[in-house]
Amino acid sequence: MKKYILGLFAVAVVSSCVSQQERAMKSADKNFILKAANDNFTKKKWKNALALYDRLTNLVAGTDDFPNVGFNTAYANYYDKSYKLAGHQFKNFAVNFPKDPRAEEAAYMSALCYYEGSMDYNLDQSTTETAINELQDFLTNYPNSERSKNIGQLVDELSYKLEFKAYENARQYFKMAEYKAANVAMENVLEDFPSTKLRPKIYDYIMKSRYELAVKSIYDLKDERIESALAYTKMVEKELPNTEYAKTAADLKGKLEKEKQDFVVVKKQTEARIAALTAKQKKEAERLAEKNKTEQQINDQISNEKKAMQIQRDSAALNTPPPAATFKIQR
Repeated sequence: MKKYILGLFAVAVVSSCVSQQERAMKSADKNFILKAANDNFTKKKWKNALALYDRLTNLVAGTDDFPNVGFNTAYANYYDKSYKLAGHQFKNFAVNFPKDPRAEEAAYMSALCYYEGSMDYNLDQSTTETAINELQDFLTNYPNSERSKNIGQLVDELSYKLEFKAYENARQYFKMAEYKAANVAMENVLEDFPSTKLRPKIYDYIMKSRYELAVKSIYDLKDERIESALAYTKMVEKELPNTEYAKTAADLKGKLEKEKQDFVVVKKQTEARIAALTAKQKKEAERLAEKNKTEQQINDQISNEKKAMQIQRDSAALNTPPPAATFKIQR
C-alpha cells in the first residue's frame, strides 16, 4: 500500500511538472513563464529551461529581468554543451552589461566555451585558434582576476593541439617517403612553434629525412645532401645527449660516413669515365674537323678546275673566227 501511494505521488509530481511546462509554453504571463524557466534551470532541465527562456526574450526586453534571462540562457546552453552558442551569449552579456557584477564571469565563461568547443587535433582547428585569442583577451582585460590563474594552462593545452596537428601533418610526408617535403614541413613546425615540446621528435624526423635524401640522392646533389645530413646528426648528438635520439644520430652518422667514402670512389670513377669520354669526343671532333677540311679542299680544287675549264672554253669561243659565207647554186 505504501509503495502504491509513493507511486501515485511520483506520477502526480511528474504530471505537475509536465503540466507546468506545457502551461508555460502556452502562457502569455511573463512572470509565470519566468518562474517555470527558472525552476527548470534549478532542476538542471536545460532543454526545458531554454525553450522557456527563448519565449521570454521579447517579453522581458527593457526590464530588470532581461540580464538574468540572458545570463541563465548562456549557462543553460553551456551545460547543454552548445558551446559555440553559449560563448556568443556570454560575450554579448559582458559587452552589453559591463557594469554588471557578473560581467567578468561572463567574459571568462565566453573564453571557456570556446576552449570547450575546440575540436580534436585531426579536425579543423579554427575554433582552437579562436579559443586561444579569447583566453588571451580575458587575461589582458582581467590580469588580476582569480580566474586568470589557469588561463596560461588552458592556452598551453590548446597551443599543443595546434603543434601536434602540424607535427602529424609533417609526419605523414615521411610515412609516404616524401622526404624533402617532410624535412621542410618539420622545419616549419619548429619555426611556427619555437617552444614546442615536440622538438626532440621533430629533430629525429628531420635527421632521418635528410639521411634518406642523402642515400637516395641523384649524383649532382649527393655531396651536398650527405654533408647536410652529417651536420644534422652532429647537431642532434650535441642538443640531445644521452637520449635515444643521440644513439640514432650516432648510428646514422656512421652510415653516412661510409656513404661518403663510397661516393668518393664512385665520384673518381665517374670523373675518370667523363674525362675519357671527353677526350674521345675531342679526338673524334678533331678527326671530323680534319675530314671536313680535306673534303673542303677537294671540293675547292674541283671547283677551281671547273672554273679553269670554263675560262678555257670561253677563251676558245672568243678566238675562233666566224665561218665563211656560203652561196647556194640556183637550179
